[in-house]
Amino acid sequence: MLLLTTTRDALLAPLQSVAGIVEKRHTLPILSNVLIEKHGDQLTLLATDIEIQIRTTTAGHIGGEDASITVAARKLQDILRAVPEGDVTVMLDDKRLTVKAGRSRFALQTLPAADYPRMNPPDGDATHFSVSQKSFKRQLAQVAYAMAQQDIRYYLNGLLLIASGSELRMVATDGHRLAFASNPLAGDVPHTEVILPRKTVMELARQLADSEDPLEVILAGNQVVFRFGPIELVSKLIDGKFPDYERVIPQNHPKLLTFERMPLLATLSRVAILTNEKFRGVRLVLGDGSLKIVSTNAEQEEALEELEVDYHDDPLDIGFNVTYLLDVLNNVTSDTIEWRFNDGNSSALVTLPGNATFKYVVMPMRI
Repeated sequence: MLLLTTTRDALLAPLQSVAGIVEKRHTLPILSNVLIEKHGDQLTLLATDIEIQIRTTTAGHIGGEDASITVAARKLQDILRAVPEGDVTVMLDDKRLTVKAGRSRFALQTLPAADYPRMNPPDGDATHFSVSQKSFKRQLAQVAYAMAQQDIRYYLNGLLLIASGSELRMVATDGHRLAFASNPLAGDVPHTEVILPRKTVMELARQLADSEDPLEVILAGNQVVFRFGPIELVSKLIDGKFPDYERVIPQNHPKLLTFERMPLLATLSRVAILTNEKFRGVRLVLGDGSLKIVSTNAEQEEALEELEVDYHDDPLDIGFNVTYLLDVLNNVTSDTIEWRFNDGNSSALVTLPGNATFKYVVMPMRI
């Protein structure tokens, strides 16, 4: 039975949109598959891991009969990547999906579409808002690197999203550093707080475009729905109490260091070469108009660089995990950064000049 005839790229592009969430090894074999539904000239592809689901629909696929089936997502993706550009024919016969391209022919096992688990988008009371894909993606980039990875405090393995009035806030922390970013919202949105899972955040960062095209967000119950372009992403939310981030952000640190982002990024990257592989510590020694950055390791090796900086306060000697500093410098776009300190034992605050919409707090470490 002919399912469809189309070009390789017309089938590969939507498959790549959904296949990113498919786990290589899963306790349920069908979750390694992608659900393919053909109806008229429309093709719908859907993938899920039970916690997150992505669906995309494309049109313009020629011929074939209507059908629904599931097939191994990674294998189909690898096949389509490997065959040359041009026409592809997909056929379905006796529980086998056959892909023909040029002189190549691949027969894949299938599993019934009726057995494929689906997440139904929420109905009933919901919070709706819309932003541009570009602004949401940029806001994610400003905070996502501060999320925890596999922390026993499961609520830290995600990102706090707060929609309230005409403001959208995002907060992430792993207990050692915290990133905060806010953006304006159109309209008046009722106060809603949710925690997005890490995998959902990373998938959005990968998929969203740097364009003014709209992103629709729907929050209801324990689910969130993101709709953009032909894609609908449904995700469960993390059920937990996020830390009170406002208490963590310092208010009155007296010492101010203003510096150019790129020169400091380059310096820290060099000094990081000789840090201890496990602790990654660097010392910042601030004096009048100068900043020394020092690293040592277990082999008694040392790196030292000195920068001229705009600093005219009391001397300060403080240590940080260099990875935490590199992360923030790599993910903000401002040319100039402000760094506020209290003393060698207190957290430091990184902000952007004249901009209250971004804050980054990093705890010191003893070196």
